[in-house]
Amino acid sequence: MQSKIVIGMLLIILALMNVSIFSKEQHLKSGDTVYLKLAPVDPRSLMQGDYMALRFDAANQLSDALQLLANNTSTSTHDGQIVVRLDENKIGTFQSIYQGQALQENELRLNYRVRYDQIKFATNAFFFEEGTAERYEKARYGEFKVNEQGELLLNAMFTEQLTEIKAE
Repeated sequence: MQSKIVIGMLLIILALMNVSIFSKEQHLKSGDTVYLKLAPVDPRSLMQGDYMALRFDAANQLSDALQLLANNTSTSTHDGQIVVRLDENKIGTFQSIYQGQALQENELRLNYRVRYDQIKFATNAFFFEEGTAERYEKARYGEFKVNEQGELLLNAMFTEQLTEIKAE
């Protein structure tokens, strides 16, 4: 009897994982593309093992808009959305904090999270295969797929010329 319960629970977990994977694959396939410019990160923490610490220009601009450092404590949390305007290359530039306003055709809403005075869009790290760190040092943009709710998925890293950096 106990083994049937364990098998049943494992099947439920497996089904939920597959639904989540399918959902993310659909998001990557059908989401709008936006490139967010990477902001400088402390060189000592840029490459740590098999990942790159990420920070985006839009996060710096949002931080200024929210005046985080002046008004919040180190345990503050906040979720919201920003509006970015896309140029002809789909590079997103921070416009404003989203407050329910109508968006123009070339604008998107992007979800953000603030945790301990750190603004995050989807992720703050990009993981790559061991031994390939040099390849990603040229990264200047993160390519995201955005769904209608403003949720972002990091899809790839790109150079200044918007050339994808491939794992090979």
